Amino acid sequence: MIVVGAGHAGLEAAFAAARVFASRGAEGRVLVVTGSTATAGQTPCNPSVGGVAKGHVVKEIDALGGYMGRAADTCAIHGRTLNESKGPAVQATRVQVDKARYGALARASLASARGIEVVEGMVVDLLVGTGPKVQGVRLADGSEIAGAAVVVTTGTFLGGVLHTGREQAPGGRVGEAPAVGLSERLRALGFSLRRLKTGTPARIDGRTIHWEDPRLELQPSESPLPRFTLPDEAPPPILPQRACFITWTGEATHALVRARLHESAMYSGAITGRGPRYCPSIEDKIVRFADRERHQIFLEPEGLETDSVYPNGISTSLPAAAQAAMIQTIAGLERAVMLRPGYAVEYDAVDARALDHGLGCPALPGLFFAGQINGTSGYEEAAGQGLVAGANAALGLVAAAPLRIGRDEGYIGVMVDDLITQGCDEPYRLFTSRAEHRMILREDNADQRLSEMAFRAGLIDEARWARALARGERVAAAGRALGRGGEAAEEAWIVRRAQAERCYAGYVEAQRREIARIRGDEGHALAIPATMDFFGLPGLSYESAERLARVRPTCTSQAARIPGMTPAALSCLWTHVRAAQRRGAG
Repeated sequence: MIVVGAGHAGLEAAFAAARVFASRGAEGRVLVVTGSTATAGQTPCNPSVGGVAKGHVVKEIDALGGYMGRAADTCAIHGRTLNESKGPAVQATRVQVDKARYGALARASLASARGIEVVEGMVVDLLVGTGPKVQGVRLADGSEIAGAAVVVTTGTFLGGVLHTGREQAPGGRVGEAPAVGLSERLRALGFSLRRLKTGTPARIDGRTIHWEDPRLELQPSESPLPRFTLPDEAPPPILPQRACFITWTGEATHALVRARLHESAMYSGAITGRGPRYCPSIEDKIVRFADRERHQIFLEPEGLETDSVYPNGISTSLPAAAQAAMIQTIAGLERAVMLRPGYAVEYDAVDARALDHGLGCPALPGLFFAGQINGTSGYEEAAGQGLVAGANAALGLVAAAPLRIGRDEGYIGVMVDDLITQGCDEPYRLFTSRAEHRMILREDNADQRLSEMAFRAGLIDEARWARALARGERVAAAGRALGRGGEAAEEAWIVRRAQAERCYAGYVEAQRREIARIRGDEGHALAIPATMDFFGLPGLSYESAERLARVRPTCTSQAARIPGMTPAALSCLWTHVRAAQRRGAG
């Protein structure tokens, strides 16, 4: 099978597929095709991994045997637990990684992985055979590579254009060429593409920042350092830690941006793509939140051997000179030197509603999509999709059951279901509020939720599955001890997990009853007949029938995710589907 792209989605897709093949003794081989082998595994934007909901995804990737969590732990130079004042369900791990180390580790991991080969080239076409079915890819040099499955993870490279003020340049990120021909080929194959936009801030020379300025708020790394790798899974050694700082924009910043707004690519009309609602540029912040006196900026070091600092919070497409001037209006940065200007990147994304829950394309078997090409933003969302797509591509080739993660089983499942059911007209970002079963989907129980699924799919081996079972028994024993009013003779992290289980027991039980009501008596979603006439169902409003007919959900749980579906409509649908099943059984 072929993986197009070697970013976060491509890495997880390749590693997952290789694990599936190895677990079954298959002769499957994974070929990763990337435009630049030197930049495989880069963290091109911020140096953060994790965060609210994103940390949950990284924990789930780790539980599924994936790469990102352990890589982040290996390269972490700063770490904190977010939402510590709130309940365990929304607490999240976030680390800052040494960007150079992270990329080097990714390339070394690809090079040493059994069953994976990496080649440099630009994919411009998909080879499609009868059926139709995908049969491989064609490169820009005219060469063809045969493959029984193809996972496309092109990130922001699909038709990518970089914008800095009025300057435009083709590219997926600075210094790298875009994938142009592939956009046209996907359109010709019937895929609906939409234009999206993301961006990045300038980089600042840390030696020119006034770190002692009392207006800067110190954000030290926590001790002990929060990790994505569980303590009994041999987490990697800890690197020296670097502090982050918080600073703020001020009225001078806002006045400068307002005065130069017409030069921003976002406001000059040069960009047509929709930007991320929840990670707006500094221009958007000042226009949309005009009453705010200041906006927060995190100063994040990018590595141990570099002076480059990432000012998280001032993503921009202003001209370079305006960016340099803007930076010097910020507290503590009055003499700061800009190392590289920020820019916006505009790119093509497919409408993920053409995909199934395995991120495959039913209209073109063997073709899968993962990452920003599906409309998401963020390293973590891309990596989670990559694992799902890569695993399912490989499982299909060895005639094994697909990997399906439900909304009540993982944030990855929430994300995939949102994408294929609702699609997105702006870059999608995960939040804990997107998960209706978030009391169940905690960071601390990701292994409990997903290890059995991972073992069945061949994503983790028997030894790791046994450790997960033993870990669950330890948590249960600790919970019983706490229930008797005693002390649990266990490590602190096991006790905290047992306390969380007890804290949420009532909520979890209520959520499981709700899940059972929607999915059916035996806890499985009710399959909706492909021939069901929604407009002919008594009691269902025309509006609800129209929504169902447009999406054509395959099961009741997917129908529940369609925007605008009321509880009454879902209950009516459930009754009719159940009745249809009984008639069929009779």
